[in-house]
Order: sequence, then structure tokens, then C-alpha cells
Amino acid sequence: MYKTLDLSSKIRLIVSDFDGIFTDNSVYILDDNTRLKRLSFKDLMGVSICVKNSVNVAIISGEASKEIDYISKKFNLNDIHQGIRNKLPVLESLKEKYNLSDDEIVYIGDDINDIECLKSVKYAVTVPQANYKVKELKHIQITDANAGDGAFREVVDNIIK
Repeated sequence: MYKTLDLSSKIRLIVSDFDGIFTDNSVYILDDNTRLKRLSFKDLMGVSICVKNSVNVAIISGEASKEIDYISKKFNLNDIHQGIRNKLPVLESLKEKYNLSDDEIVYIGDDINDIECLKSVKYAVTVPQANYKVKELKHIQITDANAGDGAFREVVDNIIK
């Protein structure tokens, strides 16, 4: 059982980084140079729960990966942004696109390239393995679940009860 995060049931958009949230930040490189990333079905179920409950899911990732493409296709997600170094303009455009108030959005990130986005929202969440600079943000909430092992699902379960 996870602890209760202080999140609004009014949230209509979850914006998440990918590596370090959906993954444990590991990359497996096979002999043929194929890259693999491990995903948890707990987190995939979290995306499914969002879709079934009309909560939009957006991913803003600094890297491009076939794992993100898989999730996007599987759940028919429209707001997938890969290879993004400056994430804040994308987050701002999502707020505008959906005409959201501060009570209707949460951002999940774990590293320094997420800090500006985390600072710009009312609900900011990270994982226990996050960079210390992220964990020092004044209003940050930290999941019990680890990165790549249910952290995204924990956020979903705290929104959709």
C-alpha cells in the first residue's frame, strides 16, 4: 500500500518524463547494439486507468525511444514529445491546449532537466532515486514506489480513487 500523495481528484492531465519514471534509468545493450529498457506492467496499467477515466497522459522525454512509441501506440496517446531538451515550452503548450488550471495538472520528473517544469506546476512529483536537486524543491512530493516499478501507477492511484 502506497502512502497518500497530496494530489487533487480534479487532475485532468498527467505530464511525465519517461526515463527514471517509467524506467529504472537502466539501458540494456545487446550484442547487436539493440537497446532495451525495462517497463513495469504496473505503470502500463496506470496509463490504461487514465485513458479509461478521461485523464490525459503526456510524455515529455529528453530521449527518443521505441518504448515510448510502444506506449503511445498501445494507448493511442496524442501528447508524446521526444528528444526535448527544454521541456517547459512543451508543458506550457499542453496547459494552453487543454485550458487547464493549476488544480488540473501534475508533472512527474526526476532529473535536472525537469526542474523548471516541476517548479511551474502546483502538483510536482518525483521518485526516491531522483537527483538530489529535484528532491530539494519546496513543494515536491516523492513516491514510495521506485522508478520503473510502479511510481507512475502510484500517482494515478492517488488521483483516481
